[in-house]
Amino acid sequence: MEPKAKIWNTIRENQFYKTWFKNPITYVTAAVLLSVFQIITLAVTGNPWGVSGVFANWGAWIYQAVGGSIDKWYYFGSQGAQNTMEAGFFNHPGTMRNLGIIAGALMATLMASQFKIKKIKSKKQIIAATLGGLLMGYGARIAYGCNIGALYSGISSLSLSGWVFAAAMFCGAVVGSKLLVKYFM
Repeated sequence: MEPKAKIWNTIRENQFYKTWFKNPITYVTAAVLLSVFQIITLAVTGNPWGVSGVFANWGAWIYQAVGGSIDKWYYFGSQGAQNTMEAGFFNHPGTMRNLGIIAGALMATLMASQFKIKKIKSKKQIIAATLGGLLMGYGARIAYGCNIGALYSGISSLSLSGWVFAAAMFCGAVVGSKLLVKYFM
C-alpha cells in the first residue's frame, strides 16, 4: 500500500476524525452553534447574520468590473451602500462570511468523503433547478433576506417579521413540494 493511502486510512479510522469530520452533528448541536455564531456576528459587525444581501453587492461589483454604473440605482443610493461599494469586495465582512461558508461547506463535504458530481437526469431537472433558484433569489430580495437574514436573524432579534416569514416559508415549502412531485419527478 502506498504511504499516502496508509496515512489516509489511519486518519479515517481515528475516532476524533469520525466524531468531528465524518459523522453528522445533531440538530440540537447545530442549533446551538448557529445561535452562538449569530451572537458573535451581531457583536462583531453590529449587524445580524445575513447571506443573500451580499449577493446583490457581488452582482454590483461584477457589473462595475465590466464597465457598468450603479450610481443611479435606488438599491445602492444610500451612503452606506456607496461606502460598501467603494470599500471593495475583500473589505466587506458579509463577503468574507459568505466565502467562509462556501469554503467551509466544501471542506466539510470533502472531509466526510461525501463530494459527488451527479449526472443530470433530464431537462425537467434543469428547468426545476433554474426556476427554483430564480424564485428563491427573487423571494430573498423582496423579503429583505433569505432564511438566514429574514427568518433566523429576525426571530433571534425578537422581530415579528421573522415569525411571519417562517409561516410563509412553511406554506411555500408545502406548495413547492407538491408542485415538484407533480411536475418534475
